[in-house]
Order: sequence, then structure tokens, then C-alpha cells
Amino acid sequence: MCLMKKVWLHLIGAMALIVAVLAFTNRPTPVAASGTFKVGMECGYAPFNWTQSTSANGAVKIQGSSDYANGYDVQMAKKVAKALGKTPVIVKTSWDGLPPALTSGKIDAIIAGMSPTPDRRKTIDFTNTYYASKLTVVVRRDSKYAKAKSIKDFKGAKITAQLSTFHYQAIKQMKGVIKEEAMNNFPAMRVALESGTIDGYVSEVPEGITAQDANPNLTYLKFSKANGFKTSPEDVDLAIGLRKNDADKATINATLAKISTKERNKMMNTAVAVQPDTSSQGNWFLNILKQYGPMLLRGTGMTLLISLVGTIVGFVIGLLVGIVRTIPKPKTKGKRGLQWLVNWLLSIYIEVFRGTPMIVQAAVLYYGAAQAFGINMNKTMAALVIVSINTGAYISEIIRGGIISVDEGQFEAAHALGFTHLQTMMKVVLPQAVRNSLPAVTNEFIVNIKDTSVLSVISVSELFFSAETVAGQNFQFFHTYLIVSGIYLILTFTISRLFRLIEKHIDGPKNYNVMNNQMQVETPEVK
Repeated sequence: MCLMKKVWLHLIGAMALIVAVLAFTNRPTPVAASGTFKVGMECGYAPFNWTQSTSANGAVKIQGSSDYANGYDVQMAKKVAKALGKTPVIVKTSWDGLPPALTSGKIDAIIAGMSPTPDRRKTIDFTNTYYASKLTVVVRRDSKYAKAKSIKDFKGAKITAQLSTFHYQAIKQMKGVIKEEAMNNFPAMRVALESGTIDGYVSEVPEGITAQDANPNLTYLKFSKANGFKTSPEDVDLAIGLRKNDADKATINATLAKISTKERNKMMNTAVAVQPDTSSQGNWFLNILKQYGPMLLRGTGMTLLISLVGTIVGFVIGLLVGIVRTIPKPKTKGKRGLQWLVNWLLSIYIEVFRGTPMIVQAAVLYYGAAQAFGINMNKTMAALVIVSINTGAYISEIIRGGIISVDEGQFEAAHALGFTHLQTMMKVVLPQAVRNSLPAVTNEFIVNIKDTSVLSVISVSELFFSAETVAGQNFQFFHTYLIVSGIYLILTFTISRLFRLIEKHIDGPKNYNVMNNQMQVETPEVK
């Protein structure tokens, strides 16, 4: 069996396996008869919201996952959904992805500790307040700033806050501080604070309590009204985000009005009490695997699935594009014009997808397609499409280079024997081009395994996104990311060795000699 037949058979087999896996993993979630109320949140901002492995304490299952979400925001979402006569569905979404997820119809509401700032009101609408918050600064307990009584006592301190929040704007009130770049999430800020990269970060009191309870090395500061941040209700009070002119806004506001301040405080105290235990005793490695192993395993499976599908489909795309772009120039003018147009379009495809970051491509496809064309893609399917198309753009150039590297004399010899261009490519050129390109394709596979981390922008629960969730809950950042680094290393090392074996199999025996083998066949054995 020739090399190309082996390649195509392996590709067909791999694609059949992938289709079976996708059919199993992307089964539609049953929808209640009364409909669903899809709520977006980070599921990693305790005590407002977090991820857990069971339904304990009234947790709600996360859409497309085996995990559950709980916290103050989740319990509030349940009350709102009940008033609307719908079933609450939690959609785990990164902070930056919440507004586009809402406006594109991926979710029905944002309940994630979001303040109704003027900038946000330009794109989305808000309900009345569902929790009255207060700003604080989280610092290390052994820091000189731990004794600060006023926000004026931080001169020379390196302070930051979460990206796209009022917290970051409030740093302007802390005269004399060094305003560091904003960070994407609270786990990142806690890591920076504990490592000494920053001296503190602006947060809300409930999050400060959580940070202090979880890590004895951290503490949050209590400021008097005169010495604290000057804020307005729209800056610190938390509200539910809705699409413009949402018909349910009045019903939701009526529901919130029935929940007293006493009941809200009770809900928050309960959330603080039942949030995941971050204490660690014994072997940290075993503790993390025992408590969060299933979550990391699912993240690993998603990373491997996306990178495998992306590489295989991308290889097929790249192979086809590479063949088309190396077709000899036709003799007729009309065919030459058609070939020029096709090559021009393929060049645009290659330049666009090689010249823009995958994270931007994912956001444009997932959110942009829904907003512009009403195409509501499954996030896993969107990830597969983006990685496949992006990989195809790179591999097409790899294959084209492999084809060009084949000596022109082989083209001429094949044509002299009466081979068509397609026959020449399939029987003579591509076997050599594929073999020569295999190390580069292996590299693309390894790159895809690592680059799936950018898909957190569309809330795909791959390995890195799962690791962020775990680190944000157990506060063992170094230990968690060390384990995840080991998982990535095992994946890439294994893939590299498997492709080395494939290369050796394709190469055949090094001591193969055509003449000797022929003589052994033709010469009878002498006894």
C-alpha cells in the first residue's frame, strides 16, 4: 500500500473517531418545558460565584459541564429564574466575554458582581441593585501597608485591580501610588500579590474576606467613610445585566424589591460559610488531584480533542490548498484568470489567519457571528472550527514548501511517462512532500495543544481555563500551575514521540537495498 493511501486511511479513521466523540460530547442539554434562564458568570469569584464538583448547598449545574456553580450570584439567579417561571442555567464565561455573550444572545443575563457603570450602560441594560458593595484593598499581612488606615497611606505602593472594572478606575483616588496594569481575574492578582509583584489590589469586601480566610498571609483593609474610596451607587452597587429593552426587566426588578436587605446579608453570609475549603493538609499534590482531578482531567480531554481535530482537519485543508496553489499555469486565458482568482482568494485566507491572533479569531467567530448573522454556534464547535482553519493556513504553506522542494526532474519524468498533474501529485510528489513536512506538522500539533489556552475568551473549558478556576478556589497557584505544566509537558512529549515513530515507519528500514532484495527473489536458495 502506497504512502498516500495509508495517510488517507488514517485520516478517515481519525475523522470517524472524532465524529463519534463529538456526537457524544455535544449532545443537547434537555430544556425544561417552561424554558431556561441562561445566566453568565465567571464561576471563579468567591463568595459571589465559584465552581464545585457536586450539587451540594443548592448548586446549579454548569452548561456543557459535569461541574456545578454556587455562590451568592447563583442563589440570586435561582430566585430570579423562579419568578420568571424558568429553569436557571449557569453559563461559565470569562469576565471579558460576559458583555459580548449577552449582546450576542449566548446568555440571558449577567449576574457576576457587575456594577452598572455609565460605560457599560452604553451597550447593555441593568436592573436595580441586587447587592450593595463596598471597596477595600487586599494586601499582604506582613506588608507595611497592612497598617494603612486611609487610601492616602499607600504612597509608592504598586496597586492594581481587575480589568474593565470600576475598581481599576478607583485607583486614581490613591494619590502617589504606582498604578500597575490591570489584570484579567482575581486569581492572577492574588498570585501577583503573594509573589510581591504588587503591593495590593482594589476589591470588594466579600472578596477580601474570602482572600483573608483562604490565605493567612493576606488581609483586607477596613476604611472609615471619610478615609475610604469616594464612590457612587452605580460604581459599587451590583446589578443584573440585561440586553437593551429586555421584556423581563420589570419582573426582575419586582422580584429584587421583595428581597430585603436582611435576607441579602443572610445569603452572603451563607455563601461565605459554604464556599470551597481552601485549607491544605498533607501532600499538596494528592490533595489537588483528589479535589480537582476530575475537573483537570476534563480540561485535558477538551484540550486534546480540540488540538487533535484542529490538526487533522487543518492538515486536510492545508493539503488541498497546497495542491491547488502549485497547479501549473494553464494554457488558455480563461483558465489562467480563474486560477489567478482562486490563488488570490487562498492568499487572502492564508494572510488573514496567519496575520491575526487566534484569540481574536475566536471572539469574532463566536460572538461576531451571533451578533451579525444570528448564527448561534456551540462554543466547542466554534473552537474546533477556529483551530482547524487557523492550522490549515499554516500547514498549507508547509505543504506548498514541501511540494516545491521536490526536484523538478521528477515532475518532468512523470509527465514524460504520461502522468496527469493529479497522478503526478498523488503518486510521486505528495508522498515525498508529506514526509518532508511531517516534522513541521508535528510542531503545529504541539503548538495547538498549548494555544488552546486562548480559547478561554469564548469560555471553552480546556486545561488552562480549568486550571484558572482551580487556582482561584484553592489559592494554591504555584502548585496548581505546576501540575498543569506537567500535564502539558506529558501531552507534548507523548505527541512528539508518537510522530517520531510514524516518521520511522514511513522511512522504512535504513539498510534497504533494491538490488540485493531483487537478487534474493530471483536466485534460488542453494542447499
